[in-house]
Amino acid sequence: MTAKTRFAPSPTGYLHIGNARTALIAWLSIRKTGGEFLLRIDDTDTDRSKDEYIQAIFEDLQWLGLDWDGLERQSKRLERYTAAIETLKDNGRLYPCYETPEELALKRKSLLGRGLPPIYDRAALELTKEKSAAYEAEGRKPHWRFKLLHAPITWQDAVRGDVAFDGALLSDPVVIREDGTPLYHICSVIDDIDFKITQIVRGEDHVSNTACHIQMFEAFGATPPDFAHITLLSDKEGAKFSKRLGSLNIWHLREETGLEAMALTSLLSRIGTSDPIEAQENTQALIDNFDFSKFSRNLPKFNIDDVYRLNSKILHGLEFDDVKDRLAAMGVDGADEAFWLAVRPNIEKLADARDWWQVAHGPVEPVIEDAEFARVAAELLPAAPWDENTWESWAAAIKEKTGRKGKDLFMPIRAAITGQTHGPELRDLLLLIGRDRVLERLKSAA
Repeated sequence: MTAKTRFAPSPTGYLHIGNARTALIAWLSIRKTGGEFLLRIDDTDTDRSKDEYIQAIFEDLQWLGLDWDGLERQSKRLERYTAAIETLKDNGRLYPCYETPEELALKRKSLLGRGLPPIYDRAALELTKEKSAAYEAEGRKPHWRFKLLHAPITWQDAVRGDVAFDGALLSDPVVIREDGTPLYHICSVIDDIDFKITQIVRGEDHVSNTACHIQMFEAFGATPPDFAHITLLSDKEGAKFSKRLGSLNIWHLREETGLEAMALTSLLSRIGTSDPIEAQENTQALIDNFDFSKFSRNLPKFNIDDVYRLNSKILHGLEFDDVKDRLAAMGVDGADEAFWLAVRPNIEKLADARDWWQVAHGPVEPVIEDAEFARVAAELLPAAPWDENTWESWAAAIKEKTGRKGKDLFMPIRAAITGQTHGPELRDLLLLIGRDRVLERLKSAA
């Protein structure tokens, strides 16, 4: 059987950084084996699912460099779910329950108060036909639970190793709502069977769900796939991420921050592993290096500053041909190789190049530290044409005239002609700005 995995986001919001990490790891693992990657949109929640989020998922995955071999939408498979569910009803693995949310909450509270796990007591299995009919007459609609076998549930996890649950210590999961809508658990298992999924990568918060799902696979007469449960991410203080942190969705990182996709994938592919986090050139390098045995069970800390560090390293290794079209698209039209090589060491994001283009071509608000010094510097400004030696000869003339040297010399010059206190070498900036603009800014400062 062809190796096959899937990524199954719900389009009820933008793709979160943790979801993206799961997608990336699933994609890397299956591409390492030459298998297939299925993108499945879990859009059965019609109230919260939106087309704009589906489109954003497509664009986010493409930006990250993740392609897919097939696309499915759960909303198109409702008839299939209904038919499959009927087979479980027929063989007694699904049963109706009429407790209200309030009644279930009281049961849970009572169990917890007695120091017992909040496992459903299966009271619904004792209902007579008459009692069920009475509930129906009251207007109650049943939710349906999957009846777990009270037997050991074991599997060999690619990250966690040997995993074991006792079916008797798990609560029968609700798989159909009162309105008849099938829930994630049952739909996901049916899909994984139908699409011949051989491996599932998911977060460790799904481990107990997996135990239930394994019995669902078996109830349908199917062999469960292999599983890999990866650790969740925490922030730099060690707290688990909230999925509602909008600043950590991929759309924001892609559209608002100007990050390079490889900076993010370089980090997400290695965070929580024994490998050092380093900037990688392309996704093939990530595939070649991938191995589940490198993953730790410790909670890894995600720090956006690490992404920016990798981003800088990636940009500093790019040639002008790699970025010229992107520079033009962001308004840096007319940039040449000399400009790129001059500013490249001083940018953290590609958009920073636009700021230096503004410094080179103006207008710029000079920072005045010493008007008399600026006047003298303007008088000593070398005539055109300029070359790479112009700054050295100009600085020597200023030093001889004023006695200044080092920072006392070049910092006021930099502030006056760029409006900045840091940046590319003045030797290079002079050639980018040109004599006329340099003279104009010095006179303004003076």
